[in-house]
Amino acid sequence: MQPSEDLADEIEAVNSIYGDGTLVLTEAGGGGGGGDSDNGYVAVLAVPAAGEDDVGAADGAHTVVRRRLHLRLCFPPAYPAGPGDAPAVLGVQSVGDRGEHRRPGAAARDAERFRNALGATFQAGQVCLFDAIEAFLQSREEEEEAEEAEEEDNEGKTSSQADTASETQAPASTVATSIASFSTTTATTRTTTAAAAPPPPPFALAGPPPWTVADPIVELKSTFVARCAPVTSPAQAAAYVQHLLDTDRRVRGATHNMTAWRIRQDAVVYQDCDDDGETAAGGRLLHLLQLMDLWNVLVVVTRWYGGHKLGPRRFALINQAARDAVVKAGFVAEPAKKKGQGKSSK
Repeated sequence: MQPSEDLADEIEAVNSIYGDGTLVLTEAGGGGGGGDSDNGYVAVLAVPAAGEDDVGAADGAHTVVRRRLHLRLCFPPAYPAGPGDAPAVLGVQSVGDRGEHRRPGAAARDAERFRNALGATFQAGQVCLFDAIEAFLQSREEEEEAEEAEEEDNEGKTSSQADTASETQAPASTVATSIASFSTTTATTRTTTAAAAPPPPPFALAGPPPWTVADPIVELKSTFVARCAPVTSPAQAAAYVQHLLDTDRRVRGATHNMTAWRIRQDAVVYQDCDDDGETAAGGRLLHLLQLMDLWNVLVVVTRWYGGHKLGPRRFALINQAARDAVVKAGFVAEPAKKKGQGKSSK
């Protein structure tokens, strides 16, 4: 039995965004399988995480998308039609081929975290896996940042205590010499930094930016429109955004114009984002570009608020609009559907 058209499309979309093999259908309903697949479709999800930019690699800088956790999921036969058709986490398939981040109980906690993400993002009639993956990654990132902040705070307290003891015992002449040395070093550093990083010259546009504009997404009267363009320097990206605001009055008057761009020149990487008042939206856009391993591209997502709060759903719509734009522009290859796919099996 073939999966529904919605599920087949979602598998294609997830694999096109996060890489082939991210979501693999392993069993169909009605076939034993220890009861796992009797009431739906079983798939293995290799949950991605954006790795660090490997600037020193021989083949140039790139973002590595690593599979850190493999979860076994079950999709009900009618997914995503009704309120009771949310996907379920059956368990952990494996913890992947990188084990340095695995601590006792971490896999079980991650499985529970993803289960909660599915419950929070599923809405009847709408596929939810991309939203759930992003919510899962955001939750795990926030936890890791909190742990790092706590460790740094503890280290800072220990270091401060050691410094206090050292200063108490140091002769006055030694302290004075250290202060003089610090002042000289600081002045030299500031001068060097100012000389080495002058403000970039304005970028002269030869014509209008070559925007590719995606179809609008409308939900509860809020409208999201994304556009993207190829760029080769931070100055060019800034000039494109400024040109858009200067020449399009409707865009200029929008509620938010969120931007993200990534540029790679030889072994140098530039990337930045702007929330424009929509907290964390720019960072999520940049994270999407990292996950899709896109380079030399600028994305702008414009939102006109419709009077109804969308909650976390707005981030999924922002990313959906951005994905539509980069796919339409040809920055990422989208698997071509076979003629009649999903219809002949009906």
